[in-house]
Amino acid sequence: MQNNVLILDFGSQYTQLIARRVRELNIYCEIHPFNKIPKNLSEFKAVVLSGSPSSVRSDEAPHVDLSEIRGKKPLLGVCYGAQYLAHFHGGEVAPSNTREYGRANLSYVNNEDLFFKGINTGSQVWMSHSDTIKALPTGGVRLASTHDVENAAYKIEGEDTYAIQFHPEVYHSTDGKLLLENFLVKIADVSQEWTPNSFVETTVAELKEKIGTEKVILGLSGGVDSTVAAVLLHKAIGSHLQCIFVNNGLLRKNEFDSVLQQYHGMGLNVKGVDASARFLEALAGESDPERKRKIIGKSFVDVFDDESKLIDDAKWLAQGTIYPDVIESVSATGGPSATIKSHHNVGGLPDYMKLKVVEPLRTLFKDEVRRVGASLGIDPELLGRHPFPGPGLAIRILGDITAEKVAILQEVDAIFINGLKSEGLYDKVWQAGAILLPVNSVGVMGDERTYEKCVALRAVESTDGMTADWVNLPYEFLQKTSNAIINRVKGVNRVVYDISSKPPATIEWE
Repeated sequence: MQNNVLILDFGSQYTQLIARRVRELNIYCEIHPFNKIPKNLSEFKAVVLSGSPSSVRSDEAPHVDLSEIRGKKPLLGVCYGAQYLAHFHGGEVAPSNTREYGRANLSYVNNEDLFFKGINTGSQVWMSHSDTIKALPTGGVRLASTHDVENAAYKIEGEDTYAIQFHPEVYHSTDGKLLLENFLVKIADVSQEWTPNSFVETTVAELKEKIGTEKVILGLSGGVDSTVAAVLLHKAIGSHLQCIFVNNGLLRKNEFDSVLQQYHGMGLNVKGVDASARFLEALAGESDPERKRKIIGKSFVDVFDDESKLIDDAKWLAQGTIYPDVIESVSATGGPSATIKSHHNVGGLPDYMKLKVVEPLRTLFKDEVRRVGASLGIDPELLGRHPFPGPGLAIRILGDITAEKVAILQEVDAIFINGLKSEGLYDKVWQAGAILLPVNSVGVMGDERTYEKCVALRAVESTDGMTADWVNLPYEFLQKTSNAIINRVKGVNRVVYDISSKPPATIEWE
């Protein structure tokens, strides 16, 4: 039996957060749809049932077969999971008279029980439900209440089954991490041994066994994920890894040369391919954002295919797929969660590319990728790079793409990003960039009328890109940056700052 945790997803928007909190405890966990329980449950030492947008009272309520889990493994039901265990096992769930959303405080706590050890009355929790448990299931014992919810937490006597009607995984539940630790470590006896170093050691060994002496090709983007994947593979198979770094003509200013040089300095076997003219020609005249993405994606596959044919006996394609991409793609093929996107890294290759796929980071969240990268000794500056969209500046140029527009935006972006770095603001921002708008505006320069481009600056703070708030950059910095852009970038006479949050806006404009 391994020290792993299984999270069964009923479609809650917070399911990924449960996994992240468990990982923070140095415990490995996996998310699986409630209707696709892994066949080999011996790999898991504890099970968590997530929340759900559904009601257990609905005819369409998601049902799960717990016959091989309940009473045999420590089990924790969260929100919908808690109500499911009550409703279908002798208890009662009914519409709540006071729909409880948001912050609440525990008014009663049985902290003699291991589950609530160290958690006291008054502890803040986060509620998000319209139903409530009116009667506990058979064998149920109440462990906690709030002023409005009598059965906020309970356990079932005679088994290690616990349930809570609040969300311990969100930041607003102040003792949520301790509660999860109490359940997983004190009750389920799960070892806290999953660290970046242990991941590297295990993954390198697995890659050596899987790949052997066969050749692997990897498309580097200059981003964190593909870089960490490359270093992991290099550690495992050395010169059998051939990296390809494609310049699509839509990178940041001087990025192709500087990143390529950085990769060579890391000892990676990497070839730079300047295909910028090919991409720009394919994009000529196209304004639709989705069409631009598809053109760029197809062009990249074509370039990559051409280059891979020059590598004798390549058997594998490595990709920097990470866990959120996998989770979203699983949901898209039958899982309960609403599909957010179909990710370009997941779902295989065109039929004509006969390569096996290896994805060494597919079990990691973004912050874990950075920690693994640090344990591998990768330059902190590279690991701290802001996310950059796969289509590059193409989706930051609203409308059609031309070489002239790319050149303008590269200059604007360089002034903005370099300014953030020089003022010590870069690491306080999760992602920043500039957008070239498809409008001209009237201006005055040297007593002459101008009619030139407008650019928008965007800077957001986030943890995973799912939600984001705009960053309140100092006015003095914005003023200095605006002046530098207008004075130094020919063709721009107006700068605006985007103060939209996600939701309702997205981080990128296209």
